[in-house]
Amino acid sequence: MEKRNLYYNKNLKNFASNNRSNMTKAEACLWKYVLGGRKLGYQFRRQRPILNFIVDFICMELMLIIEVDGLTHQWEEVYVDDLERQQQLEEIGFKVIRFDDEIILNQIDQVYDYLVDFINNNGPPPLIPPSRQ
Repeated sequence: MEKRNLYYNKNLKNFASNNRSNMTKAEACLWKYVLGGRKLGYQFRRQRPILNFIVDFICMELMLIIEVDGLTHQWEEVYVDDLERQQQLEEIGFKVIRFDDEIILNQIDQVYDYLVDFINNNGPPPLIPPSRQ
């Protein structure tokens, strides 16, 4: 089986599709200004079912998952679930980066710069150089 499909959970496909149609404002902003259209030189996908989770954004080439955390992620029970989820994803080889939605909405340039720096220091060279479009 291809690496990209190894952890794909087809049972969550409809739920993931619904999430793509109903992104939060922060998710839509991150997609439009940073991740969509290979702006970072890699293909990212939105709302992908991996294991028993729907991850916000994923790049299989980099084995990178980006999660956007709203206010509810500060609640203790959600925070504990997030840590368990992140551990399971990291155990199968993914790197997980988390951003608070307020940072995305108010400091998108810094989010972009952080991700470019992270990719330059942790990933293979991109096929397409990063650009601000």
